[in-house]
Amino acid sequence: MEEQAMLARDLVLRVCAGATELDPQWIRAGGKVTTPFLVPRDRNLVRAVIAAGRSMGVERLLVCRTRPEFSYEPVTEIPLHTDTLIDLVRGWGPDPTDFLVCVEDFSAAVLITADDLTVAAGPADFVRELVGADIPQARAHFASRAEIEQTPDLVRAAALYRCAGSGRGRAPGPDPYERAASAADRLRGGGAARALRALRGVAGWTALAVAAIAPLALSAVAAPVLPVLVTLFAVLFQLAVLARSRTVAFSSLLRVAALGALLLGPLALVERAVAGALGADTYDVVPYTYVAVTVEEAGKLLPLLLLPLVALRRARRLAAVDFALLAAASGAGFQLAEHLVTALAVGGSGGGGWFLPGGSEVMDRETGEMVAAFSGHAVTTGLVGAAIGLAVVGRGRLLWALPPLAVLLAFLEHLNLNAILAGAELHPASGAVLGVLGGGVLTPFLLVVLVLCAVALDYRLIATAAESTPPLPGLPPLAGLRRRARGRAVAMRVRVPGDIAPGFRRAALAWAELPVTLTTTLAMIVHELAACTIAARRGPATLGDTWRFLRRRRANAMGEARSAGRPWRHYPSQKDLTRTARDLARRLGLAATGGVTAMTGAAALAVSGVLAPVVAPRTPAGEPGYALLALERAQTWFAGLSAFDAVWAGVLLAAVLLLLVSGNGVPRAHPHMRDFLRSPTANSGAVLGMLAPGQVVYAVVGLGGLLLPRSVDRLLVR
Repeated sequence: MEEQAMLARDLVLRVCAGATELDPQWIRAGGKVTTPFLVPRDRNLVRAVIAAGRSMGVERLLVCRTRPEFSYEPVTEIPLHTDTLIDLVRGWGPDPTDFLVCVEDFSAAVLITADDLTVAAGPADFVRELVGADIPQARAHFASRAEIEQTPDLVRAAALYRCAGSGRGRAPGPDPYERAASAADRLRGGGAARALRALRGVAGWTALAVAAIAPLALSAVAAPVLPVLVTLFAVLFQLAVLARSRTVAFSSLLRVAALGALLLGPLALVERAVAGALGADTYDVVPYTYVAVTVEEAGKLLPLLLLPLVALRRARRLAAVDFALLAAASGAGFQLAEHLVTALAVGGSGGGGWFLPGGSEVMDRETGEMVAAFSGHAVTTGLVGAAIGLAVVGRGRLLWALPPLAVLLAFLEHLNLNAILAGAELHPASGAVLGVLGGGVLTPFLLVVLVLCAVALDYRLIATAAESTPPLPGLPPLAGLRRRARGRAVAMRVRVPGDIAPGFRRAALAWAELPVTLTTTLAMIVHELAACTIAARRGPATLGDTWRFLRRRRANAMGEARSAGRPWRHYPSQKDLTRTARDLARRLGLAATGGVTAMTGAAALAVSGVLAPVVAPRTPAGEPGYALLALERAQTWFAGLSAFDAVWAGVLLAAVLLLLVSGNGVPRAHPHMRDFLRSPTANSGAVLGMLAPGQVVYAVVGLGGLLLPRSVDRLLVR
């Protein structure tokens, strides 16, 4: 607080809209979590207020009365001591009055009315100390009380603070994706589910055997196929592990990859049509560079850009990293198709290296120096998707500069490769821009940086959606680290002058908030990993349910955060998600506790003049990344096959698609060990159902979790 004492009027005008109401604009600033609740004005409430202040890492709180007759009283600054606050309230007289307890930087506050109504607003850690870990339950309980009692103050508070059943319009209806998902859930619960799972397992292993054996049976195959598949799985798995805040399943990424692979033919036909319209040969420099790069870079983004047409509600629940993953999956599928055709026709593999594999390098045959580096379609398209995700989810003006830069880098990197392979080179200005952006060598690392930034952004938004998001089992870890980070942020924000230039002020406030964002992200990641570790010790079934719950919980939290108060659709429903959260808490031996209520309840194309390749004879080296050439190779190769080999080739391609679209999700049904030991033959179908090729890793992790010691149960506490 400033040296000159702040008047109660000044503090109330900053935080409150009236003596008994918090200001909605102040609540929306910073994404504060708000919860009204009913609790007696006693020592327990004061203790909870002090505990909430400690969770913010501060040493003092600001207290004042909110009624107009006390507007010109000075605000009292008190230490975090229960008796000090009690003595202050008692000093105001025997009649109860409305008063406000606020943090110095106005980031959190508690409004205590003369009645039992109390409103807490601020970060989730602050509110949990007052209402308990299950904030949605506390809000729903308050809404029920308001509906039952029909007291004007309670009804108005329930509507003002948007509690369950109040202040929200009718939720929109399901989209085609949600209807299909609901139908799949009904099918999984039907009587034929067990047989279908067993059939899927048999089909998956058969497809894997075909992918391994078919190249041996086909005399015209130049290289094995499995390395190409391994490359696709590796690049998507690495990105999925980095993207801790993702809400899309790994099986969904592989289905998008299958769609990206099927785009090879249509994009090649488009390239042929454009080249024909230009009157150029398909192997001239212009079709090889401008046409190919433009069509392919735009076409690879089609699955992401067309997603709202079939899954509008789901698209509005996407996290920032989901944009990167879906784009990378589409690019990886396109990359799979090109590499697969190359492997079948002329040999080759899925790309060397272990870190985000699939890229390629072109070396000069005379000097042996690298003249072009292409990080792969998965990486370049994922980079563009990550930039779009940060801009869409972050909603910052500066963030919208990222997609054009990402498109520019992807375009130049791809253009440089195709120009070199076509016997040309980039314009010096384009080469200079590409060099500044990393020259293709740094692109994988830039993708990792954007994905990590997207993870931090996602968890920051998820933390602001605690009003409707069921809590994770157990208390959040790293409480001391979060307190220190918040205390540092409060101290820095208090020292930022209010009369400096808005740009400098925003930068200073963002710098003060950065440690809070990072510690919140780290704490939520550790919390989720700890819950998964405890679940793993209880068997594959509990671990699978935990994985699905975490992903769906993040999706619903992102839907709440991105809705900005507008009606949006939960999927699964809020009731089902809450039921799952409580069931997992019971199975893990954890429960939501704490709180006083618990005691009582295409921009880059604009610079085409700079991007024009200057024709200069070079020695071509490497395999072209050109969809039309790949299609023509496939047609030539397939035309040269015998009838027997053509059948094997069709079976091989069908097997590859089957491995991508089926049997890669977290197993939903697990055989009971007791029943399996008694009757292994009768449970063989259940074993096949949970052990499709793409589910082996899940099963190994789940069975390995049974070997964990009992001490892992102490990773989280109630």
